[in-house]
Amino acid sequence: MTIRPIRNENDYDEALAEIDRLMGVDPGTPESDRLEVLVTLVERYESEHWAMDAPDPISAISHVMEARGLRQRDLAELIGSQSHASEVLRRRRPLSLAMIRMLAAEWGLPADVLVRDYELATP
Repeated sequence: MTIRPIRNENDYDEALAEIDRLMGVDPGTPESDRLEVLVTLVERYESEHWAMDAPDPISAISHVMEARGLRQRDLAELIGSQSHASEVLRRRRPLSLAMIRMLAAEWGLPADVLVRDYELATP
C-alpha cells in the first residue's frame, strides 16, 4: 500500500488493514515509521469524520460516578450537602465555581468540561 491521504471509507479501511499488518514491528525500522505515519493519518481522518462533542458537565459527572462506583452521597460529601448534590444531578442547580474546582481537584474531571454551558431543568 502506498501511503497517501485518507479521503474516503475505502482508503480508511485499507489503512486500518495495513496498520493491523504492521502491529508488532520492531521500533526504529522503516516499517515502524510507516506504521507511525499511517496511525497519524487514521487519527486525523477519524477526528474529521467522527469527532465527538465533549459531554455536558452533568453527564460527565454522572459517567464518572457510574464508572467509579460512586453514589450521590459521595458527591454530597465533595460539594457540601445532600440537597445540593441532588439538585445538581437533577439539573436544578448550576455548578458553582467552588464545586467545579472540587470536582476537578478531587475527581480529576477536566475543568474545561465542567465549565461548559448546559441547560437546567425547568421548575
